Amino acid sequence: MQFEKLPLSGATLITPPLFPDERGYFTVPYQRQAFAGQGLATDWVQDNQSLSVRGVLRGFHFQLPPHTESKLVRVIKGAILDVIVDLRTDSATFGQHVAVQLTDENRKMLYIPRGFAHAFYTLSETALVHYKVDNDYTPQANGGIIWDDPTIGFSWPTTTPLLSEKDRELPHLSDFESPFRMAHSV
Repeated sequence: MQFEKLPLSGATLITPPLFPDERGYFTVPYQRQAFAGQGLATDWVQDNQSLSVRGVLRGFHFQLPPHTESKLVRVIKGAILDVIVDLRTDSATFGQHVAVQLTDENRKMLYIPRGFAHAFYTLSETALVHYKVDNDYTPQANGGIIWDDPTIGFSWPTTTPLLSEKDRELPHLSDFESPFRMAHSV
């Protein structure tokens, strides 16, 4: 398993091993000991899956303290552009973003620590996205930042994504008083 630390503290791009043969392949996307050895969350409490059509943008989403969550995101089928933003006010990279392409072909996974906002845009005809979270879903702790916030400075591949009504009405980063701290990302 390969772990690549990204420029935002704690964010990690992971490539699981692949064992191909004439039947297809076998892979191990998660192994507790390998993740623990990298200081990453290992106590996943829920698995989620979404199916999105081309042009769908989901996010930026997060759960507020004390219900913050780490995520492990992977694409089962298709391709997405996955973007995270550091919301930890005491982080040297507060407000900065990282974007990675996750596909069924590259098999890469994105580990997102607590204290980050997360969004993705569907690049393929459809994308089946699977993600693990390490805290229970708490509806009243849901939060988000508008997808096209200019202070984040990310240039999406479209100006007209397919959005949920909820995602259209999210606040700008400048209108959000972040409660996240580095201590929340552990």
